[in-house]
Amino acid sequence: MKKKALFNWSSGKDSALALYKILKNPEFEISCLLTSVNQQYQRISMHGVRIELLVQQAESIGLPLEIMQIPEMPTMEVYENVMRNTLDKLKGQGVTHSVFGDIFLEDLRKYREDKLAEIGFEGIFPLWKTPTQDLIQEFIGLGFKTIVVCVNERFLDKSFVGRIIDQDFINDLPENVDVCGENGEFHTFTFDGPIFSKPIDFEIGEVVYRKYEKPKEQDSSDNACDTSATDAFDFGFWYCDLVQK
Repeated sequence: MKKKALFNWSSGKDSALALYKILKNPEFEISCLLTSVNQQYQRISMHGVRIELLVQQAESIGLPLEIMQIPEMPTMEVYENVMRNTLDKLKGQGVTHSVFGDIFLEDLRKYREDKLAEIGFEGIFPLWKTPTQDLIQEFIGLGFKTIVVCVNERFLDKSFVGRIIDQDFINDLPENVDVCGENGEFHTFTFDGPIFSKPIDFEIGEVVYRKYEKPKEQDSSDNACDTSATDAFDFGFWYCDLVQK
């Protein structure tokens, strides 16, 4: 009997590759995609992608979408309560595992596993400890296509946002930037590839700059969506808006 699992979907490349791999694993049945959305702006947490494009992704992938509405600047307590309520509901539907696209952040994995254990869930990490250079080449080789929708100004300048990830993009990255952005250097939106029945149709909109005020109580809320806790609130971010055609 297959184990029922939810997939933590950020809309980006690591999520796409991890989903591709777990869908090929006969041990698991993916019951839904789980994504946290900024309640105020109706955009994917940290990535800034409009909810309409998220819905298109789920429809093209062919999996149900479970959206967690998260306040703009939640405390850890608020975030964890929303997550617990969501997982309790899914547990009632027979879900026992939670799949992530994390690669090498040990503290983030421990946080996830500790919280999951509290409600009897187990974490699954299909990409874990695979060298990121290998992952990005596999991603491109499989035919996935992804666009950079957010960059952290601490690591990258405005010129990197809105670019498609290809070999030229990889070659242009500074040496201190992980090619998969695993330290929160950049975030992406994946719009085509082997998990999609059809490409996601969009237009590139304006590029905007946002800087967040660091909250008094640091939280891990955006970590539900393939994000490093180190990338939030200390620096400004460049966002490339994507508009549904």
